[in-house]
This record gives sequence, structure tokens and C-alpha cells, in this order.
Amino acid sequence: MRAQLIENLKRLHLSGIRNTLDVRIQEAAGNQLSPLEFLELVLQDEITMRNDRAFAKRIKAAQFRDLKTIEDFDFTFNASIKRKQIMDLAAGHFIRQHQDVLLIGPPGVGKSHLAQGLGYQASKMGFTVFYRSIFTAVSELMQAEAMNETAAKLKRYLAPEVLIIDDMGLKQLPKNAGEHLFEIIMRRSELHSTILTSNRPLSDWGKLIGDIPTAGAILDRLLSRAHVIEISGRSYRLREKTCGKQKDDDNQQSQH
Repeated sequence: MRAQLIENLKRLHLSGIRNTLDVRIQEAAGNQLSPLEFLELVLQDEITMRNDRAFAKRIKAAQFRDLKTIEDFDFTFNASIKRKQIMDLAAGHFIRQHQDVLLIGPPGVGKSHLAQGLGYQASKMGFTVFYRSIFTAVSELMQAEAMNETAAKLKRYLAPEVLIIDDMGLKQLPKNAGEHLFEIIMRRSELHSTILTSNRPLSDWGKLIGDIPTAGAILDRLLSRAHVIEISGRSYRLREKTCGKQKDDDNQQSQH
């Protein structure tokens, strides 16, 4: 009878129940669970496994550069980053309200970590997320344009409920890059949320894009419904390098 039950679970694709069945049977016998209580346990096992699989699928589809979480972020290092403000964003209200997030500050202050951490948290809550550096995004769209495949490629950027565009301002963008960025921002506006990080102040975007009117149009769209977080202060990367050097120096001293 058990063999037939396992076969039926396979046919119904109930692997969550199948994988924990023996444990749950023992638990039910040991704790004298009622049939209803037993059924509730095994169904919860199935739901948990399906949720875990769906979450893993969303994380894979997001294509994060690094798997960062908000919980791993050190809010004590840089006082300009307000923990409450970030945690409010992590609750996902801005996504439900189709608002955007701009993280602005010099390199190394944690913008990419926060952006990907917010994306990771969004994935946990069931939202679809897609991550790209600005250079990869522009390169993909320009290549698609050259191959007359712009519409198909744009869908990858327009469909996710949260789009993360990272590293704006590391260097000047290629010619016509602003047109592609504007297309994405304009068509996502008030429909989905976009998170952007910029190493340069917004006043420099015209130079970076090479098109001041287009930069102005992009910012006009973004700033109308965006949470703007300006970060200053010390670099996390410099701290890590300093700490690593200090450890190496301490190890060398201990060997002498």
C-alpha cells in the first residue's frame, strides 16, 4: 500500500509530501495526531517545498552580480545610511506602489549591496527581479538594435516587477545610450519599480549620457515617484582592504 501511495504522490507531483512522508507518519504516531492534523502537516510540507523552489527560480532569474542581503549590511559603519529608511524599503511598499529608488554616492559606500539586498528581499516576497549593470544593459540593447531585435530584448527589462540598474556614473556611456535608458524608464514608469545606483550626482547625468535633454527627461520621470537616498562617508571596500592589510601585518609580526 505504501508503494502505491508513493507512486500516486509522484504522479501528482507532490514531492514535498513524498520527501517527508516517513517522518510525518512517525510524528503522527508518536504524538497521536488526528487525521486532520496529519493532513495539515503534509500539505504544509508541500507548500514549503514549492515556495522554496519558486524562490530559488526567482533568484536565478534575477541574475544578481552578488548575492547580498539587507541583514548582512553593516549600518554601523556609515552614519549617513539610515537603517529605518532602508528597512522601510525592504518591506516592499515602494514596489506595490510602483515607485523607484535612487541610491547616489561615491564608490564603495554600499549602494550596490543595498540595491541587490532590496532585490533579494523583493524576491523573497514573491516579486520578479532583474539585475544589470548600466554597461551590460546598454550593451545588450545596442546589440539588439543592431540585430533588429530591440523589442524582444526590451521585454526582459520591462517585465520584471523590480529592475535594478547598477553602476551609473563609473564612466561615460556610449553614444545613444541615453535613448535606451529613457525607453526603459519611460515604459516602466508607474507600472513597475526601478532601482538605480549612481556614483555621480544627478547634475552630472547629462555629461555621462552625452545628451542633456534626454538626461533631464529620465530624471523627470524618476524623481516624480522616487525615493532618493544620498550616501556619503567612508568606503566599505577601503575598510575591508585596510582590515585585510592589518591582519596580514599582524600575522607577519606573530611569525617573527
